[in-house]
Amino acid sequence: MTVRIVLATHNPHKTLEFHSILNTQLPELEIANYDGPEPVESGVTFSENALIKARAAAEHTGLPALADDSGICVDILGGSPGIFSARWAGAGKDATANRNLLLAQLADIGNSHRAAYYACHIALVVPEQVGLSGFEGVAVGEWQGRISSEARGEYGFGYDPIFVPEGFDVTAAELPSEEKNALSHRARAFDRLIPLLRMNVILH
Repeated sequence: MTVRIVLATHNPHKTLEFHSILNTQLPELEIANYDGPEPVESGVTFSENALIKARAAAEHTGLPALADDSGICVDILGGSPGIFSARWAGAGKDATANRNLLLAQLADIGNSHRAAYYACHIALVVPEQVGLSGFEGVAVGEWQGRISSEARGEYGFGYDPIFVPEGFDVTAAELPSEEKNALSHRARAFDRLIPLLRMNVILH
């Protein structure tokens, strides 16, 4: 039996990653794209912002909803950019500007102090309705690595061209999409999300 679930994002890159992972692991899910308004992300943690987005999508559509909030956290910057990753260079700036600012901030920092990790918090919100008892939960994944000295690679998006995963000499943007999707913070969060989906969406 097919079960519909809405993906609360207007980001085409995230949409592709979600579809790739979910279609492989849970083919019984039919993923609906979200066409509603974007709520104000007023949370102070990844989990809070993910839940804000998932709740809005669930309320707008009446469907179980998934939303993620993710970003890059640099140790020497106290975990920043963190929840501000998407607008690190300021409102209206693009991913290239965000990357360039972070590289400039770390320009004089040696490799041994450039540790960083990607964080992904995926919220699942199941509204109370016929056949569903209501549920809220968050699955968390992290991908350890470091910030490179320059941008490299044509794949990926966001900070991928300057993020070197632990155990690699190449950036995440130099990894083929299939390999990155199997290793990434989002993939690790999905590993923890799948049991929540099976228990609270598919089995109802």
